Amino acid sequence: MNWPRVRELVRKEFIQLFRDRRNRPLLVIAPLIQVILFGYVVTTDVRDITVAVIDQSRTPDSRRLLDAFDGNPTFRVTQVLQDPKDLDRLLLRREVDIGLQIPPDFSARIRKGETAEVQILVDGSMSNMAAVRIAYSVNVLDAFNAQLQRELNRRRVDFGEIDGRIRTWYNPNLDSQHYYVPGIIAFLVMLLSLLFTSMAVVREKEAGTMEQLIVTPLAATEFILGKTIPFILIAQAQMVMVILFARLWFRIPMMGNAFLLLAASSIFLLSTLGIGLLISTVSRTQQQAMMTNFFFILPFFMLSGFVFPIANMPAVVQWLTHLNPLSHFLIIIRGVFLKGTGFGVLWPEFLELAILGGLVFTAAVNRFRKRLD
Repeated sequence: MNWPRVRELVRKEFIQLFRDRRNRPLLVIAPLIQVILFGYVVTTDVRDITVAVIDQSRTPDSRRLLDAFDGNPTFRVTQVLQDPKDLDRLLLRREVDIGLQIPPDFSARIRKGETAEVQILVDGSMSNMAAVRIAYSVNVLDAFNAQLQRELNRRRVDFGEIDGRIRTWYNPNLDSQHYYVPGIIAFLVMLLSLLFTSMAVVREKEAGTMEQLIVTPLAATEFILGKTIPFILIAQAQMVMVILFARLWFRIPMMGNAFLLLAASSIFLLSTLGIGLLISTVSRTQQQAMMTNFFFILPFFMLSGFVFPIANMPAVVQWLTHLNPLSHFLIIIRGVFLKGTGFGVLWPEFLELAILGGLVFTAAVNRFRKRLD
């Protein structure tokens, strides 16, 4: 191993990378824009539920029920209708999120001690959002029902009840940004390292300088190190920049050790840079390398647990996620960010990342050696 040769190749890569003005925004501005965009867009929080109401009872009890919904900060009553067909039309056009229909005998049944029915119509075209809206609506109805029962039944009963005391650890306010933003950081590191590394070798082919590099005394390992070290340094710098931005802009807590996170990202980069080099060695043009990247990026994203829990996937697919370096890095970065988890708990993920990275990087070196023959 001749380190002066590797150093000069690294210097060449930095000069070639920053000489192109189109690369400069991609290295600095693009990660920040993507963190802001994904940080606000990728969220499961439901903060504004629009409600259309048909009140056929028109009694003080029904008006109190409407006040319970309208007084809740999550709900907003926007339409008071007379005809059920108008409610169907609003749901069809997605002008409201839920519809509330109160029957004429609502108050009378309550005063008789009978069960009064209230119909809640929800747009189910987006099933996850519909489930959240239904849950919030049921909570409002339960609170209203409990208050009404206390007024109707003056006799208070304090025994025979189960009082659940709920406490949420690691994310007390259940803010989805605290869950998604660390995952976005991991995804951006993978995306940028794959894109830039996959262009490393194929760019030399298109520029006609590949033959010149082949006839130099550079060994295959030295060539691979010279091509990857710049992107390791750039990816780590981007990692630090994006983490600081997430801490200062989104107020995401960093409960664990930042150096442990940087060590994990270094091992994670072995896999992503190795895959990028493999793509670069088999591609003839930069356009072909770009298209091949998406063949890896989409499965990595879908099978990482970023949005869809791995536990909900079929058993065979769950085994496949062990081959996905992004799934292991997500566990590490969320554990360090939110839980303050240390190496003693995360060592299985470090081990799997190291094995995957070692295998992929070795395959990239061997593949390039064959191209030199």
